Amino acid sequence: MTKQIDETDRALIALLSRDARSPVATLARRLDLARSTVQARLERLERAGVIAGYTLRLGADARPAIRATALLSVEAHRQAALVSTLEAIPEVEVVHTTSGRFDLMIQIGAPTTEALDAVLDRIHAAKGVKSSESLIHLTTRIDRRPL
Repeated sequence: MTKQIDETDRALIALLSRDARSPVATLARRLDLARSTVQARLERLERAGVIAGYTLRLGADARPAIRATALLSVEAHRQAALVSTLEAIPEVEVVHTTSGRFDLMIQIGAPTTEALDAVLDRIHAAKGVKSSESLIHLTTRIDRRPL
């Protein structure tokens, strides 16, 4: 099923991306539409899976102080078990499979460099990890993620 999204839907999504708590009446006023029209569009976008949910975005003071990405090369047939191991590490926030030189890209958040070091040691020692490379995030220059 192709999800049809028009310019009005895109504008609605853009407004919600900036503030997911915007009241429907405010969205309607900004889009110059009736409140019932905006409500119907929201419901359609939710049913279609275009809008998967509403959430909050933590400010810098509420997020872990140190952020890093670990790139892992994984032994063949060990990836599923390794992902289960990573799932048990609370500092591991996101795990992506990748193409190219590395098999997994892991986003990590830790309160201190010592805690990050301990997490990286744990990841690097996990069964199935052939090699790894770690990148500590310094400054975020662009962040367009709605979450």
